[in-house]
Amino acid sequence: MLLQALMFVLGLLALIVGAEALVRGASRLAVSWGISPLVVGLTVVAFGTSAPEMAVSVGAALSGATDLAIGNVVGSNIANILLILGISALVAPLLVAEQIIRQEVPVMIGATLVVVAMALDGGIGRVEAGLLFALVIAYSGFLVVQSRRASQATTDEFSSEMPTSQWDRHWGVQAALVIGGLGLLVLGAGWLVDAAVAFARAMGVSDLIIGLTVVAVGTSMPEIATSLIAALRGQRDIAVGNVVGSNIFNLLAVLGAAGMVSTAGLGVPDAARNFDLWVMLAVAFACLPILLTGREIARWEGVLFLGYYTAYVLYLILAAQHHDSLPAYSSIMLSYVMPLTVVTLVVSFMRRRGAGS
Repeated sequence: MLLQALMFVLGLLALIVGAEALVRGASRLAVSWGISPLVVGLTVVAFGTSAPEMAVSVGAALSGATDLAIGNVVGSNIANILLILGISALVAPLLVAEQIIRQEVPVMIGATLVVVAMALDGGIGRVEAGLLFALVIAYSGFLVVQSRRASQATTDEFSSEMPTSQWDRHWGVQAALVIGGLGLLVLGAGWLVDAAVAFARAMGVSDLIIGLTVVAVGTSMPEIATSLIAALRGQRDIAVGNVVGSNIFNLLAVLGAAGMVSTAGLGVPDAARNFDLWVMLAVAFACLPILLTGREIARWEGVLFLGYYTAYVLYLILAAQHHDSLPAYSSIMLSYVMPLTVVTLVVSFMRRRGAGS
């Protein structure tokens, strides 16, 4: 177990360092080739933080651990919103750009609905996975076309996000960063998947639970770092955009690629179909009313997100242990906590409307 724990930590470090190297190298290389910083920000940087999820899920699918591949994506998307936005909102209330509200959040909700619909029959086949991957290509192309009509202020904002260091200005260094980053991602993903599967078997916990919790949070480390740094620097709309963009990429590109490389597609466990997929869908929809109430995620809403994530993880722990208190816990969540949250959001919405008028 000690060796497996060491492999897990080293794999996680390799994923984080590899993702950073890949994003930096690809961003600088794209700008060197004359691609605008806005396009790079909307595609390479936004999607690059999901490279660990891609590496882990594809590696898990190739090794036959499809439950881990599904759990990694579903768990990462839940953690991205509840955990990362919750922590970031505690650092500073998060302002939300209008484009994210009217475009990216609906795209994320639509992608979540598509994945849930595909998974209801117990699996995501290779043809369905190919469709998901085609959708992310179409979405990226749309962003590139849209960026050409972007305002100068938006372009300048993304330009400020590009690295300004001198040591990586040469294309050779940039290419080396891309190749080295990809290599670290592949290596780290292999170590992480092997260690996670060993943990699951040793503790009698399913691959799905490991993917939904430990692996999901681990592969979300780049998103956590990016969003927290953006919130601390006052670039609070970027913190939200990073999370939403990562969720879209996870659903379309990561699940698409993992499903295509798996010989039999991705099998979806009953536990995920009965609970976790619906939590992911509910969390995606939860973004919409909170954003519409004032184009801001306040600190108290960040606390609410963190509370829900804690409750979700506690549910997974109880379910893994088949604990006797699980039915009572579920009943309390559905009967009291969820309705109270809805009432709180409605009251908040009415107060903000009153203050605005």
